[in-house]
Amino acid sequence: MLSKFSEFSGISGPVVLIVMDGYGISPNHAGNAIAAARKPTLDNLFTNCPHTLLAAHGKAVGMPSDDDMGNSEVGHNALGAGQIYAQGALLVAEAIASGTLWQGQGWRDIIQQASGDCATLHCIGLFSDGNVHSHIDHLQAMLRQAKREGVKRARLHILLDGRDVAETSALDYLLPFERFLAELNDANFDARIASGGGRQVITMDRYEADWKMVELGWKTHVLGEGEQFRNAAEAVQTMRDRHPGITDQNLPPFVIGEQGEPIGRIQDGDAVVFFNFRGDRAIEISCAFEGREVPFSRQRIPEIIYAGMLQYDGDLAIPRRFLVPPPAICNTLGEWLSRSNIAQFACSETQKFGHVTYFWNGNRSGKFTGETWLEIPSDSVPFEQRPEMKAAEIADAMIRSLQSWEYRFLRCNFANGDMVGHTGNFEAARLAIESVDLALSRVLPAVHQMQGVALITADHGNADEMYELDRKTGQPLLNPKGEPKAKTAHTLNPVPLILDGGSRYPNLGLKRVKHAGLANLAATIANLLGLEKHADWQESLLKIEDVSGTAQPIAHAHRHM
Repeated sequence: MLSKFSEFSGISGPVVLIVMDGYGISPNHAGNAIAAARKPTLDNLFTNCPHTLLAAHGKAVGMPSDDDMGNSEVGHNALGAGQIYAQGALLVAEAIASGTLWQGQGWRDIIQQASGDCATLHCIGLFSDGNVHSHIDHLQAMLRQAKREGVKRARLHILLDGRDVAETSALDYLLPFERFLAELNDANFDARIASGGGRQVITMDRYEADWKMVELGWKTHVLGEGEQFRNAAEAVQTMRDRHPGITDQNLPPFVIGEQGEPIGRIQDGDAVVFFNFRGDRAIEISCAFEGREVPFSRQRIPEIIYAGMLQYDGDLAIPRRFLVPPPAICNTLGEWLSRSNIAQFACSETQKFGHVTYFWNGNRSGKFTGETWLEIPSDSVPFEQRPEMKAAEIADAMIRSLQSWEYRFLRCNFANGDMVGHTGNFEAARLAIESVDLALSRVLPAVHQMQGVALITADHGNADEMYELDRKTGQPLLNPKGEPKAKTAHTLNPVPLILDGGSRYPNLGLKRVKHAGLANLAATIANLLGLEKHADWQESLLKIEDVSGTAQPIAHAHRHM
């Protein structure tokens, strides 16, 4: 019986972590699909269960500054690692500022290849300053350095964003960038945009959800196949005129041509840099360039030197050559529990499967001993058309796994709030949140039945701000039609942490810790399982109270075996 005590040996049942992807907490109800949603389960949890707020952006998840939004990659890294590591955005910025990027073997190989008289340096990546997958400043720095080191020709293959930045902001990046190129170019250096397209249409697939995107990117960037335009700005404007209401992430591919010939095919002897630093949407195209097996015909694989901005998968060495070493994440919660012979279960649908597995385990592809992973295949339809996604199937899998009595720690991710939030469709996002709430209403009773405890949180915000807001008034900005301007990016808002122990564990609570963030969850989970935290982790948020509400210490949880 849990009552007044000074030592805690862990709960008797399983610990379940539920990540509601894209669920931020905002006091502003304007454009807030979460506030608009009917969610009786979550309302009840917030009323009756211990809860607090966690930072899920900026320095709390290893980003360069607190002006940087969080994302699912860094959020799950922090959740699974229990530590705050400098992430790709910060690592690359520091490597450029210090000059170490230019001194590394990856860059030296690229420059040596691209300096040949007939060679071209090709740069492919997400074209914005969203700082989630890439940053346009990194691209500009590479071009400046390449020119200084004698490269004569560069071709850029740009993936338009509209997801981590404003949904129709492509020209806001393109036009200044064209001016930058005009100033940079001279008789000895020629850099031009050669191809492009929306990030949700070409190249940037993840988790093998849609290899056709990668195939289309290959044809566009490498083979130069596709509709030709004089320049990228003309391509964007033409596509917008043809498809009223289209957002940047969904723009069709385009090729820049002269006299009917593409200006930037990737040829033998060239060098290619994929300048995204985030791994999930960079792995498949890297495999294609490195000659690994892919499920489409490449027609030809040019003999090139290829490098990623980071190594996106250390276990599989993808890619083999990279410009900046990735964070070396060690002593993760998954490894800690595996060493203690605690069986673990991880589940999500395809769109977030890698986040509860690969990113959770510190960018590690392989399972730890005692881990079971289950992927629910995502639907290949626009998310706003099916906002429930696979919430029901994930709930089914979690309930089955709980009732099997095989696992002491289970984790899942409901992708709805994020993936539907990225569409900019307010009503669909509201339905997405309601679908997650319904799934919770089914999973939580099973947790209680198994004498377990659920921790319910999120990796970052998204559905909490579906409109672009005026910073002064907090009211939605309007588009030319007088309608609220959709927002598709993540938010800077904190995320919830709810502890639901049902009626069995009334003495369990959550401490209020200054600057608490996602990295505090690993220690909290370990303590609930009766383990001490790893010395490198952020502190636990678990609090134990006696019946009077006085906090009791967790003096000696079971030591790690």
